[in-house]
Amino acid sequence: MSQATFYHAGCTVCVDAEQMILNYLDKAKTTTEIVHLGTDPNRITEAEKLGVESVPALVIDGNVYHINFGASLKDVKG
Repeated sequence: MSQATFYHAGCTVCVDAEQMILNYLDKAKTTTEIVHLGTDPNRITEAEKLGVESVPALVIDGNVYHINFGASLKDVKG
């Protein structure tokens, strides 16, 4: 089974992408985790190590897909 992690910061772009993209993933083939970096900032380092540069981003089996530009991780860090 594939692992998908959706990283976002809660902005409108991120929430819209989450609702749209995650509905298309086959739940029978993919385990999905949603990480809100605004409420869980200790996961920012994890996202960076995976190659996430901006949010919203979807990581599937280690491959990063930047969906739309909502905010850079530098902006999320504050």
